[in-house]
Amino acid sequence: MSLATEQNKRRSLSAFARFLAVAGPGLVVMLADTDAGSIITAAQSGAQWGYKLLLLQLVLMPILYVVQELTVRLGVVTGRGHAELILQHFGKYWAWFSVGTLCLSCIGALLSELSGLAGVGALMGVPAGVTMIVVVGALLLMAFTGSYLSVERIAIAIGAFELVFLAVAWAAGPKAGELLAESIDVPWRDPKYLYLVSANIGAVIMPWMVFFQQSSVIEKGLTTDDMPAARLDTAIGSVLTQLIMAAVVIATAATLGRAGGVGSLDTVQQIADAITPHLGQSMGKLAFGLGMSGAAIVATIVVTLTAARTLAEVMGKKHSLELEPREAPWFYGVYTAALVLGAVIVASGADLVAISVGVQVMNALLLPIVLGFLFLLARRLPEPFRVQGVWAWVSGLVIAVTVVFGVWSGVSGLFG
Repeated sequence: MSLATEQNKRRSLSAFARFLAVAGPGLVVMLADTDAGSIITAAQSGAQWGYKLLLLQLVLMPILYVVQELTVRLGVVTGRGHAELILQHFGKYWAWFSVGTLCLSCIGALLSELSGLAGVGALMGVPAGVTMIVVVGALLLMAFTGSYLSVERIAIAIGAFELVFLAVAWAAGPKAGELLAESIDVPWRDPKYLYLVSANIGAVIMPWMVFFQQSSVIEKGLTTDDMPAARLDTAIGSVLTQLIMAAVVIATAATLGRAGGVGSLDTVQQIADAITPHLGQSMGKLAFGLGMSGAAIVATIVVTLTAARTLAEVMGKKHSLELEPREAPWFYGVYTAALVLGAVIVASGADLVAISVGVQVMNALLLPIVLGFLFLLARRLPEPFRVQGVWAWVSGLVIAVTVVFGVWSGVSGLFG
């Protein structure tokens, strides 16, 4: 079915049916947002600071929506990818600079996701090499034989396993009084606390999210008529991803608090033990394995597709899952190379926890570049879609505060 036919079909649907037809890019990118690195960062937050980083997870909900709504707006109105728009408006130098920072973030994220999957495999007694072969083989098969819609559906189905963390948090039985009192007790002068604040901000607003969702709404053929449904898709995803992050913080803090104190978690095994002991060893491993695997696989799909799409985009190459590999060799080649090289590095052994938290801090330090271009491009859209008036002030202020606080907390945490 052509994109034009699909667009005409959506126009004839009821509001709810239309939402179901449009929804996908927002949910996929938000499920990917709660990736292996984010879960590990949230677990470290609960382990080291109890509930003191819980309020931050809720504050980040509207911030995440503001950022990704601008992304949807750019993709739907212009029909161009993020890198292509930067190239068009700011020139080749800035386009390559932006793509360079994106690739740096994607590499870090990919290593984090594959390391998370290797850690889950190790919990189940599967060697890292075997886990990597299975994961890479499955993801290559998915991309080489599927369309965008099939990949989107697979990603949502796998990412839904992350919802297990909501059940785990409920089962942990946190005490409401302790949760409320501790969540507003913020040790904002402690460099170690600020380091994890920065990591949590970087775990929520990542460069590859902007590029992926903008490309996805284009590949799905969304038009300006689809904007309300696309915004709702993004809003639901924003709430869902942060509820999952909050659930991991709660589960870890409640469990370690019962054990008599909090501390650092240094391995996937320790994180699994900290989150799920009240479920029993077998059920705990299964719950953690499902949640972590869902998070890591959907994020692996997103970051590899983002890197492949964006590099092909800025070089003027074809980059669509609707094309056969022979029609878009650069796109499929980058996708394959990224997966294979990442798997080789992870199979050789890597410190998952250190990589994951460090990658999130790096993402926070890259925020000025990512969000700066995003806002400037949104200000250059044609009427009536240009960001202007009160919403321009609101979104600009949200972005400015997020950038300043993310960078400040990251630098303070690193050098304080």
